[in-house]
Amino acid sequence: MPASDPKPTAPARIAQAIRNDIEAGRLRDGQRLPSTRELAKEWQASQRTITDAMDLLVKEGYIATQNRSGRIVTTPTSVTLALSSPLRPIRPRVVYVGGFPGSGKSEFARTLARATNWAFLDKDTIARPLIEPALEDLGHSVNDRESDTYFNRLRPREYEALEGVINDNIAVGTSVIATAPYIREFNNRAWLDRVTARGETYDADCTFVWVRCSLETMLMYLKRRGAGRDNGKLADWDSYSASVNLDFRPEAEHVVIDNDPDSPPLRTQAQQLIESFRRDSGQ
Repeated sequence: MPASDPKPTAPARIAQAIRNDIEAGRLRDGQRLPSTRELAKEWQASQRTITDAMDLLVKEGYIATQNRSGRIVTTPTSVTLALSSPLRPIRPRVVYVGGFPGSGKSEFARTLARATNWAFLDKDTIARPLIEPALEDLGHSVNDRESDTYFNRLRPREYEALEGVINDNIAVGTSVIATAPYIREFNNRAWLDRVTARGETYDADCTFVWVRCSLETMLMYLKRRGAGRDNGKLADWDSYSASVNLDFRPEAEHVVIDNDPDSPPLRTQAQQLIESFRRDSGQ
């Protein structure tokens, strides 16, 4: 963003996050939103800020106000149309979606999965039920994601489990969208080459996607989701944020997705990526 551009306002950031939840399917068409008071508590914002954010979403067609029902999700026509013509490539494709915690990688991966009808695989969903008991058995908090024990003994198993499910899908010709931080992996050329070669053995293509956003957007996402695994980051945000390299990019050909209030909607960027897949496959 040029230095002369104004920073996104709090209503714009909140509107963007709710828009992402609608596009990702976390909020469904016709669903009633919480009250202004409840949203203000959830977002740790004033009721005026929430009202301004809702006004932005009404103008964009993402929500509507109905008598007695309050605010209702009204999925824009363009989102519905995107879902009606899923992409079915001749060769299956694995889309690896990475990003720092709170970057919006899961929201983008879900949005892409809704538009393609491809399998959606989230590392945390697959591995957390096994990783958390293992941490406890090893004498650590279930929220530990910083210790040597986690990084050296458990984290590799999480990614192995995710890769195993990816393999099962592409082996039967099903395209996959897999999301995880992938920070170490995307910085490891040997890993990138290995999964690309593995894809070739299954006659599958690989695409690497990096989702980026500002530190302000990242902090808002982490505060809102309130996950225990983020407690350490939030408790010393200055130190954690200083360790985040916003210029990080994968060590291979990749696609960058921008997830800030002044960026195109995630569904727009997902559709652009889908069109590139269509061109690659000659569809």
